[in-house]
Amino acid sequence: MNENLFTSFITPVILGLPLATLIVLFPSLLFPTSNRLVSNRFVTLQQWMLQLVSKQMMSIHNSKGQTWTLMLMSLILFIGSTNLLGLLPHSFTPTTQLSMNLGMAIPLWAGAVITGFRNKTKASLAHFLPQGTPTPLIPMLVIIETISLFIQPMALAVRLTANITAGHLLIHLIGGATLALMSISTTTALITFTILILLTILEFAVAMIQAYVFTLLVSLYLHDNT
Repeated sequence: MNENLFTSFITPVILGLPLATLIVLFPSLLFPTSNRLVSNRFVTLQQWMLQLVSKQMMSIHNSKGQTWTLMLMSLILFIGSTNLLGLLPHSFTPTTQLSMNLGMAIPLWAGAVITGFRNKTKASLAHFLPQGTPTPLIPMLVIIETISLFIQPMALAVRLTANITAGHLLIHLIGGATLALMSISTTTALITFTILILLTILEFAVAMIQAYVFTLLVSLYLHDNT
């Protein structure tokens, strides 16, 4: 294949206008609200999954933390649907862009940390210095804990970006190898095609798992600060 390996990660443009905004807004159309007394199967499944995830994720929070339920459920729906749409042929996955993932991670992390400093100032400051620390190690531990705090949003964004990008690259490479092997060895091409199908199924699972992990870590950061 002559095209660049990273071509699929370039933001699509039509007439010089980037389509990233439209692509980001598109997943919201997949989750319609039903005005009927009896919902259809899709809406019922959607509501059941939301109730299941919210019950598991928000059960550890107090009343202040549970006010974030709507935001966290919207976050997991957005990331999950965006990751799944990115597996369609000739599509674009916004979550492969580190800038977008940082744009989600930093405000949520900052909101959780600011909430902690407002509601539990002493407890939040106590995280910078574990109890029983020897006096000579106090400055070093404070620096280390401060760095670990500020690296949390970067870790959130890099984890999501790396996992989604790695899966897309593997699919791209194995798909290219399958096409190349079809004219050389049909048996090898079939084996490679089977691996490609299994990898695609795995990527569907990874797309949902990464959405859950991202939201769960934000929930844990919130739990530590409320």
